[in-house]
Amino acid sequence: MIDIRLIRESPDKVKENIKKRFQHSKLRLVDKIFELDSEWRKIKTEVDRLRFERNKISKEISNTKKSGGSAAVLLKKAKEIPKKIEELEDKGKSLEMEINDMLLQIPNILHKSVPIGKGPEDNVVRDIIGRPAKNSFDVKNHAELGENLKILDFDASVELSGKGFYVMKGDLALLNQALINYSRDFMVSKGYEYIEPPLMIKENILKGVYSKSEIEQMSYKIEGEDLYLIATSEHPVIGMFIGKTLNHKELPVKLTAYSMCFRKEIGSHGIDEKGLFRTHQFNKQEMVVICRPEDSYKYYDELLKLSKELFKKLGIPIRELESCSGDLADLKAKGADLEAWSPRQKKYFEITSVTNMEEAQARRLNIKFFDEMGERRFVHTLNNTAIATSRALVAIMENYQQKNGSIKIPNALVPYMNGKKFIGGKKN
Repeated sequence: MIDIRLIRESPDKVKENIKKRFQHSKLRLVDKIFELDSEWRKIKTEVDRLRFERNKISKEISNTKKSGGSAAVLLKKAKEIPKKIEELEDKGKSLEMEINDMLLQIPNILHKSVPIGKGPEDNVVRDIIGRPAKNSFDVKNHAELGENLKILDFDASVELSGKGFYVMKGDLALLNQALINYSRDFMVSKGYEYIEPPLMIKENILKGVYSKSEIEQMSYKIEGEDLYLIATSEHPVIGMFIGKTLNHKELPVKLTAYSMCFRKEIGSHGIDEKGLFRTHQFNKQEMVVICRPEDSYKYYDELLKLSKELFKKLGIPIRELESCSGDLADLKAKGADLEAWSPRQKKYFEITSVTNMEEAQARRLNIKFFDEMGERRFVHTLNNTAIATSRALVAIMENYQQKNGSIKIPNALVPYMNGKKFIGGKKN
C-alpha cells in the first residue's frame, strides 16, 4: 500500500510506475483516488470549520446569557451544527473506505534498479553458481524414482486427501527432516532468532499480507471461524508486529521460522503434475527482516547471499534470476528468485524467492518505529525462503541420482541422516 501523499503530490510518478508494471487498467484508479481524496479533504476542511463555528457560537451564547440577552437564534443555530458535522463525517468515512480499497490495488513503487519487462521471459540472470553434472544415463523423474524406491506413495495420498498431496516414507521422510534441521541450524548460526508460529491466522493479518484475490485463490478458510491456514510462516511472523511501534534500538529484527504451509493452488499442469514440486501442503523454513528504511537493501543483499550459501553447501547448481517489473507482485519493490538445475528437464526451476516490500506491507499492518529524533516512521519488511523442502528434495533426487537408481545424500546432510550416505543402495 503506497502513501496517499504520492498520489496527491506526484500522480504522474504513480502512473509511470503502473506503466512499468504493465498494469495499464489501473491508471484510472489514480485519477479516481485523486478526485475522491480532494473531495474528502474538502469535507474535512468543512467539518473543521463547523467545529470552530460551534465553539464560537457556544461562547456567544454564554456571553449573551451573561448579559441578559436572548440566545434563542444562536441556540437554534448551534443545534443544527452537530447534525451537519455527523452527516459530513459519515460521508467522509465512506469516502475514506473507498479510497483505501482502491489504494490497496495500486502497486508498490519499484526500486530504480528493477529491470523493465512484461513477464517471466524478461527476468534477468544475475549469477550462476555450480556446474551441472554430465550424466551417462537418463535421469528419472523424481516421482518415478521415489515410487521405485518405495519412498513416495502417491496412490495412498490420493486415497487419503486427493491430488496435490504426497506420502513420504522411510529415508526420504528422514531426508525431509534433515533439510528442515539443516536449514534451521544454518539460519540460527547466522544470527536469526528461531520461531515456530501458529499454523492458522486471523483474517485481519491475512489482509495485511495478501490481496483479496490472492486470499480467495490461495487460502484455506476454517469454516465458521475467523481463521485461515497459513500459506507461509512469513505471514504469522510479520503479523506478530501488527500495530506495534518499535524503538530504533530494537532494529533490525531478524527472524527465521519453520512451518508447514497450505495453499489451494497447485499451479500449472505439466511434466511434474504428480510429485513434490507444487502441492497443497509442504514444509518451509523462512527468513524475515524488519529494519530501518535506509538499511533495507543491505538486508536484501544479505538474504540473497544466505540463500546462495545454503544451496552451495548442498552442492546443487543454482542461478539467481532477478524479477523484472512485470513479474513482481504488487507489494514487491524488488525481488529475485534462486533456481535449481534440473538435469532431467535441462533447465532451472524456482526454489526460493527473496522480496523487499519496503514500507508497503508495514503500512498495511501499521508497523512503525521511533527514530533517534523521536519521529514515528514505517519500517521496511523483507522476506526470503530459506528452503522449501519439497522443491529441495526434487533438486537432490535429480542432481544426486545415481546410475543404479539410488540417491547420494549431500555431504552437508549426512550428519543429519545419522551418517547414512545413500538412499536405495550403494553407488555403482
